[in-house]
Amino acid sequence: MMDINKLVTAEGMAPCDADAYLNDLTAWNEDMAREAAQAEGLALTDEHMDVICFLRDHFAECGPEANARNLLRNMEEAYIEQGGRKYLYKLFPRGPVTQGCHLAGLPTPAGNVDPSFGSVH
Repeated sequence: MMDINKLVTAEGMAPCDADAYLNDLTAWNEDMAREAAQAEGLALTDEHMDVICFLRDHFAECGPEANARNLLRNMEEAYIEQGGRKYLYKLFPRGPVTQGCHLAGLPTPAGNVDPSFGSVH
């Protein structure tokens, strides 16, 4: 449930700042991500954590993405030197958007159930 005081405070903020302020990211920590990854059979490396931190930083800066396609595009651009989409799917076999957001403790954007948008079934 959203805190009404946060909602009132957010009315005077820029949209990106307001979204990040309204979505509490403090409940997450790396240990939680490691436990969730272990339950999925994934051992987190520094490369995984870099992508997870990218997702959290992106969310904190701009709030939730309008759709999964935009988030995947941003992720591909950020990791183009490492191999872009191939690199991201290698790290997160269940999909960089779906699995990445889950491990980062973030809500998944709309369209995340479509395999072409970052989710693998």
